[in-house]
Amino acid sequence: MPLRLILWVVLLAIAVIFVTQNAQAVEVRFLVWRLAVSQALLLFFVLAVGFGVGWISRAYLAWRRARGADNAASGRAADRAGPID
Repeated sequence: MPLRLILWVVLLAIAVIFVTQNAQAVEVRFLVWRLAVSQALLLFFVLAVGFGVGWISRAYLAWRRARGADNAASGRAADRAGPID
Protein backbone atom coordinates (compact mmCIF):
# COMPACT_ATOMS: atom_id res chain seq x y z
CA MET A 1 0.00 0.00 0.00
CA PRO A 2 1.43 3.43 -0.89
CA LEU A 3 2.45 5.68 1.96
CA ARG A 4 0.13 8.47 0.85
CA LEU A 5 -2.91 6.17 1.01
CA ILE A 6 -1.89 4.96 4.47
CA LEU A 7 -1.61 8.55 5.70
CA TRP A 8 -5.06 9.40 4.31
CA VAL A 9 -6.60 6.34 5.98
CA VAL A 10 -4.98 7.22 9.32
CA LEU A 11 -6.13 10.85 9.11
CA LEU A 12 -9.63 9.76 8.19
CA ALA A 13 -9.72 7.32 11.11
CA ILE A 14 -8.58 10.04 13.52
CA ALA A 15 -11.24 12.40 12.17
CA VAL A 16 -13.98 9.77 12.53
CA ILE A 17 -12.92 8.98 16.11
CA PHE A 18 -12.85 12.68 16.99
CA VAL A 19 -16.27 13.29 15.50
CA THR A 20 -17.90 10.28 17.17
CA GLN A 21 -16.57 11.28 20.60
CA ASN A 22 -18.24 14.71 20.26
CA ALA A 23 -21.89 13.72 19.84
CA GLN A 24 -23.62 16.16 22.20
CA ALA A 25 -26.01 18.77 20.80
CA VAL A 26 -24.78 22.33 20.36
CA GLU A 27 -26.50 25.52 19.28
CA VAL A 28 -25.09 27.27 16.25
CA ARG A 29 -25.93 30.95 15.87
CA PHE A 30 -25.23 32.83 12.67
CA LEU A 31 -26.63 36.34 12.24
CA VAL A 32 -30.35 35.86 12.94
CA TRP A 33 -30.46 32.07 12.55
CA ARG A 34 -30.19 29.57 15.39
CA LEU A 35 -29.79 25.87 14.83
CA ALA A 36 -29.40 23.04 17.35
CA VAL A 37 -27.34 20.26 15.80
CA SER A 38 -25.14 17.39 16.93
CA GLN A 39 -21.57 18.52 17.43
CA ALA A 40 -20.38 15.45 15.51
CA LEU A 41 -22.50 16.43 12.51
CA LEU A 42 -21.28 20.01 12.72
CA LEU A 43 -17.63 18.92 12.86
CA PHE A 44 -18.13 16.55 9.93
CA PHE A 45 -19.78 19.36 7.93
CA VAL A 46 -16.92 21.77 8.67
CA LEU A 47 -14.37 19.11 7.73
CA ALA A 48 -16.20 18.38 4.46
CA VAL A 49 -16.40 22.09 3.60
CA GLY A 50 -12.67 22.45 4.28
CA PHE A 51 -11.83 19.53 2.00
CA GLY A 52 -14.15 20.93 -0.66
CA VAL A 53 -12.59 24.39 -0.54
CA GLY A 54 -9.11 22.89 -0.72
CA TRP A 55 -10.03 20.65 -3.63
CA ILE A 56 -11.71 23.46 -5.59
CA SER A 57 -8.85 25.90 -4.98
CA ARG A 58 -6.27 23.30 -6.05
CA ALA A 59 -8.26 22.55 -9.22
CA TYR A 60 -8.55 26.27 -9.95
CA LEU A 61 -4.80 26.81 -9.52
CA ALA A 62 -4.04 23.82 -11.76
CA TRP A 63 -6.43 25.22 -14.36
CA ARG A 64 -4.74 28.64 -14.16
CA ARG A 65 -1.29 27.08 -14.57
CA ALA A 66 -2.43 24.99 -17.52
CA ARG A 67 -4.09 28.01 -19.09
CA GLY A 68 -0.92 30.06 -18.59
CA ALA A 69 1.18 27.33 -20.21
CA ASP A 70 -1.26 27.22 -23.16
CA ASN A 71 -1.07 30.99 -23.55
CA ALA A 72 2.72 31.04 -23.42
CA ALA A 73 2.98 28.19 -25.94
CA SER A 74 0.64 29.82 -28.44
CA GLY A 75 1.99 33.35 -28.08
CA ARG A 76 -1.25 34.80 -26.76
CA ALA A 77 0.46 35.97 -23.58
CA ALA A 78 2.41 38.55 -25.59
CA ASP A 79 -0.81 39.81 -27.21
CA ARG A 80 -2.35 40.60 -23.82
CA ALA A 81 0.69 42.43 -22.55
CA GLY A 82 -0.28 45.59 -24.39
CA PRO A 83 1.66 47.82 -26.76
CA ILE A 84 5.37 48.33 -26.29
CA ASP A 85 6.37 52.00 -26.16
